[in-house]
Amino acid sequence: MAWPRRRRWLFVAAGVLAVLLVVGLVGRYRWLPEYRPALRDGERYGVDVSHHQGEIDWARVADDDIGFAYIKATEGGDFVDASFERNWHGADAAGLDRGAYHFFTLCRPGDEQAENFLATVPSDPEALPPVVDLELAGNCSERQASTEVERELRTFLRAVESETGEEVVLYVGADFEGRYHLRDELARPVWHRRILLRPDVADWWIWQFHDRASIDGIGGDADLNVMRGERP
Repeated sequence: MAWPRRRRWLFVAAGVLAVLLVVGLVGRYRWLPEYRPALRDGERYGVDVSHHQGEIDWARVADDDIGFAYIKATEGGDFVDASFERNWHGADAAGLDRGAYHFFTLCRPGDEQAENFLATVPSDPEALPPVVDLELAGNCSERQASTEVERELRTFLRAVESETGEEVVLYVGADFEGRYHLRDELARPVWHRRILLRPDVADWWIWQFHDRASIDGIGGDADLNVMRGERP
């Protein structure tokens, strides 16, 4: 028995949608990890890494049009990333500009965290400015008042800036900023996260546009960024 015309149309439409869904999913996994926005004048691509990326072939990373690398050095008052030293020297040997970042924990005083960072990262006048990573995700469970967090952060910033002679760059997660509203109060260069889309703010120095990128020399997902200019 022939189907009514409406039922045939619905069947065909459902089939087309299913095909488009499959194509879309395949395209996402094949294309999205390769996505890079077109660079504008003075911009370049860069990565940020930690021990989570495993052993990195830095020569291949550099050959994949990567110009800089930020490397996790420390977290809190006593944690040192197990891959920091290897990544620090590897990025330099590959000719990349390199910088170090510290994950700021709410559980430890700012002076202890600054001491940990400064004791770990070698002095290098040619290094990129230090970065402090401010996120609630992955942080300790304590949630102090904004005044206390700001006080400890300013202690950290003063110590690191006094030692390095560079302003610390702020990577501020949306969760952290939503709770503490300190990005503008601290008035430092900004590393802005906005996946795939160009930033909707004007005052960024680095833009993280990807957190699942495919980069030669790095196994698995990686963060990919754009930097505007050599220094903030």
